[in-house]
Amino acid sequence: MEAAGFAMKNPREEEKLQRLQCSVQNYNWGRLGEESQVARLFALNSGSRFEPGKPYAELWIGTHDSGPSFLVASHENGIVDGSEELTLKSWLSRNPNVLGDKVLKKWGCDLPFLFKVLSVSKALSIQAHPDKELAWTLHKLQPDVYKDGNHKPEMALAMTDFQALCGFITLKELKHVLHTVPEVVELVGTTGASLVLKVSDQDGQERIRAVLQEVFTKFMSESKEKVTEAVNRLKSRLHKESQVRQLTDKEKLVLQLERQYPADVGVIAAFFLNHVKLNPGEALYLGANEPHAYLYGECIECMATSDNVVRAGLTPKYIDVKTLCSMLTYKQGSPEILHGVPINPYVTRYIPPFDEFEVDCCILPQGETVTFPAVPGPSIFLVVTGKGLMSAGSLEGLVATEGNVLFAAANTKIRITSASKLHLYRTGVNSRFLQAS
Repeated sequence: MEAAGFAMKNPREEEKLQRLQCSVQNYNWGRLGEESQVARLFALNSGSRFEPGKPYAELWIGTHDSGPSFLVASHENGIVDGSEELTLKSWLSRNPNVLGDKVLKKWGCDLPFLFKVLSVSKALSIQAHPDKELAWTLHKLQPDVYKDGNHKPEMALAMTDFQALCGFITLKELKHVLHTVPEVVELVGTTGASLVLKVSDQDGQERIRAVLQEVFTKFMSESKEKVTEAVNRLKSRLHKESQVRQLTDKEKLVLQLERQYPADVGVIAAFFLNHVKLNPGEALYLGANEPHAYLYGECIECMATSDNVVRAGLTPKYIDVKTLCSMLTYKQGSPEILHGVPINPYVTRYIPPFDEFEVDCCILPQGETVTFPAVPGPSIFLVVTGKGLMSAGSLEGLVATEGNVLFAAANTKIRITSASKLHLYRTGVNSRFLQAS
């Protein structure tokens, strides 16, 4: 079979496992070095030291040009291929067979997913990711802002307690907000507030979404002066009321956001969105055009290979309120939380409704062995803690220890034996896509 212009062949033995050195992003919302899982893993992965007072926000594992991974030359166990100057993307273009024919046919000579670790100390921007059609249009119009033409569905799997804003609250909850938060009414106006209070579930979802879009757009488009006054009034009111009553979780969150981003419209916008709290091992997935903002904690994140973000608040970066408000789905209600499906005693799989990726969490007690069956697509393994041996095909066991990242070719069975308690994550193409005829 030929795919993407290449004749398919089975991966050579030496191609089955490749060590990767990964890129790091030092965004200002990241945790400072000594507090950051990203900093620890990056230092272990790269063999370099992190800077204690510097924020380490994201570890990128994949082929995106904004944070590429590189092959690491290794003579151990006969694996010799590449150098630190050879990107994974370049190597894949030379060795397309390692991706498998189904992946090649749909996505060409590139990984369809981008794998990350996030260490969040303060809120990320209120944002959404465009669908493919809008992503392509934005990329053509503003390539310096919208870095590629791909969509960016994503999933966050909590490593620690993790908090986010995600999706719009229900109509009932929004009406309660209008009755109890005068600063929201101030910014949507009495006409906007009246629209919301008069609409009901009997009017149908299309009408409710149209009203929500009109009101939210008006709210997000208010002048900086009016927003500043409203945020200051909100802050003063909640501080006073906290002396005589217990503030709600959302009110406490709003005060926290105000400390991080004073006079920002995103502070009050939080009242429109669901406040989601994930326990370790729970996951949240986000499709195109859904508003969200990660708030605090550390997570594994996986997404389609893209860096397209449309922002509208809680950020010093470029904001595009008009585009964001026009692209949102305006769906209401709490998002679905994934708890994962046990694959075997040691592995839990998280399968979002996107073709590009899935994530496995593996916790392997000392002295135990687990096998990841061969699948017709590539995988990437990240070791978070512990040490063990990883074998692929007839290759001898490759030492895998915390901070190691390894690329596994399609159609390769991976066997892992732990020398100490081993905690690792695997990401690969969604098994539902790979198993479909």
